[in-house]
Amino acid sequence: MADAFDLEHHGDLEVGGGLVDLAVNVRVGTPPAWLVDEITGSLSDLASYPRQDAAVAAVAARHRVTPDRVLLTAGAAEAFVLIARAFRPRHAVVVHPQFTEPEAALRSAGHLVDRVILRPEDGFVLDPRAVPADADLVVIGNPTNPTSVLHRADDLRELARPDRILVVDEAFMDAVPGEPESLAGASIPGLVVIRSLTKTWGLAGLRVGYVLAAPGLIEQLAAVQPHWPVSTPALAAAIACSNEHAVAEAAQAALDIERQRAYLLDALDGPVGPRVTTYGVPRAPFVLVQVEGADVLREALRERGFAVRRGDTFPGLGPDWLRIAVRPEEITEAFVKVWRDLRG
Repeated sequence: MADAFDLEHHGDLEVGGGLVDLAVNVRVGTPPAWLVDEITGSLSDLASYPRQDAAVAAVAARHRVTPDRVLLTAGAAEAFVLIARAFRPRHAVVVHPQFTEPEAALRSAGHLVDRVILRPEDGFVLDPRAVPADADLVVIGNPTNPTSVLHRADDLRELARPDRILVVDEAFMDAVPGEPESLAGASIPGLVVIRSLTKTWGLAGLRVGYVLAAPGLIEQLAAVQPHWPVSTPALAAAIACSNEHAVAEAAQAALDIERQRAYLLDALDGPVGPRVTTYGVPRAPFVLVQVEGADVLREALRERGFAVRRGDTFPGLGPDWLRIAVRPEEITEAFVKVWRDLRG
């Protein structure tokens, strides 16, 4: 049922009160000082209305596309709202478990939404045949939040149809070394790729992301977007995060995350502590685990100073699931010590 899951629940509601944050997937130590300087330097222009041309050009150059294939947004969340407003699907499908905001936006706009639920026993891997052939709008994350699974680009291409909008949420793609399965910039009919600068660069409070799509689709989305949707500081961030220096830093961060994720998984799989099961191959800056009594364990972790993300608000999951953000080894070590202590 549509109301069986709290689609409006997000990880930021889990944190606060001095808790160590393993619930929100924003990279630790961000934004970096050079990015703060770029954003701060833009504040002298606040008296003028934002002008997007330079930021659009920078994002277009970063993905080797023409500027008419780029739409800047107030974070990825705004992009989902624009999709729900701009298009009139007869049969919208969201592939779950995944970030719930796309479905929430579609439902809020009055659309009926079907769900395709990927199964843990299949490693949460997409089988393109599971998506109904008559679906004219399909939403999927890659890598997917919360499963951390990276779907094959070829499998996503199989979802494309001449009369279908295919929305691929790549908010975490820059955390995957080399971005091997990205469709950003691909010329696929009906493809809409969504990117975010929130996670890698620590800009959740600034709200900046973008859409990559064919010019006609960009025009449809822009037609339902308010004037001046992206602030001057956010535009400065988009420019700064798209240059060669930033792309190289993000690539190194992705390698660091890969190492830190392996450390976390090895630590969770230790001989002491609640029995943990994982499914699929995690590739994002978080891991999804199944553990008996996860709801009780999550509260106990909070009492000991650590916040993790509950899993039961994601369609396809339940109360025995937790999402844990990848963090530097010293944070993971402290977390896993508490995790094991709670087992006694």
